[in-house]
Amino acid sequence: MRLPVMGMCVALLCAVVPVGSASAATPPPTPIPTGSASDAASDALASRGAGWAVKATGKDSRFRGLAAVDRTTAWVAGSKGTVLRTTDGGRSWRDVSPPGAVAEALELRDIEAFDARRAVALSIGEGEASRILRTEDGGATWTETFRNPDPRAFYDCLTFFDSRHGLAMSDPVDGRFRILATDDGGRAWRVLPDAGMPQALPGEAGFAASGQCLVTAGPRDVRLATGGGPVARVLHSSDRGLTWKAADSTLPAGDPARGVFALAFRDRTTGLAVGGDYRTGEASPRAAARSLDGGRSWGPATTPPPAYRSGVAWYPYGRSTALAVGPTGTDVTTDAGRTWRALDGGSFDTVDCADDGACWAAGEKGRVARLERR
Repeated sequence: MRLPVMGMCVALLCAVVPVGSASAATPPPTPIPTGSASDAASDALASRGAGWAVKATGKDSRFRGLAAVDRTTAWVAGSKGTVLRTTDGGRSWRDVSPPGAVAEALELRDIEAFDARRAVALSIGEGEASRILRTEDGGATWTETFRNPDPRAFYDCLTFFDSRHGLAMSDPVDGRFRILATDDGGRAWRVLPDAGMPQALPGEAGFAASGQCLVTAGPRDVRLATGGGPVARVLHSSDRGLTWKAADSTLPAGDPARGVFALAFRDRTTGLAVGGDYRTGEASPRAAARSLDGGRSWGPATTPPPAYRSGVAWYPYGRSTALAVGPTGTDVTTDAGRTWRALDGGSFDTVDCADDGACWAAGEKGRVARLERR
């Protein structure tokens, strides 16, 4: 969505609440959990036995793109064309920014990584500002694999089903969301036909806030989050983006600043949606919703987060546990999104959890953190 490029980057600059730090000279605590300790890990979250440990990056970029590979490896992408990578759990970060992106100060709002060497990043903006770049050597070199030729398009999010098949989403063009597809790991992209895409509502678009407005679950299912229109919706495709069905969410709508900002699906049936009104000081009384039927219907959380949230991720251990982040703090659910409670303070824009149980968060002023035992 065009609004967050300027409005969100200004409106969400709020004070940082200290949440701890980790020294490069001190071995980091073990992230939660490791291996088979799933019950203990969920108990640690439920009893406030975990929190964010900030990993100094030495940068002041705002990181809205985040890819958690495992407990040691993570990638972040953000403003000023910046991409960083760690392979030692955040004790040190390598600046692997694409030279062209830095020179043009591109807004990198999403990054998807397959391992420590292969990643695909998305820059947002109108026309040619929307680009996709790929690296196969840990960011030592990058190849631009897509540059948007249509001034009407504005790409918001990127997602992959596996290491070969992926999609990118643009705000509506000619009344429908536009979808790009790749089947070679992001080396080449093509625009999919829009005949199977429902008409967009007046003012409807996606939010380029956390890289989570387009998410996959399994080998063929993908979901798209919307806002800005009279109703905040979630669109679902079960054929990798060829045909879509729309469902109304219960999140705030009716204003360009309101809607669903992020989605997370644990499997084909169980999903979470978070968002609200991103403007500082504006209330978001229904900032979270959940679906138990694959996104065909959505119900509000009975105890939602207290304010707007821009990112959400399922915790790999504990089938009903997830994290939501925003500029005013982090919340946790242990009952699949029915109720949420505060876990930690501090400003983050996005959150991602790896298969090995490591969870990372990133946000403004170069902030990146890993979830660790207190």
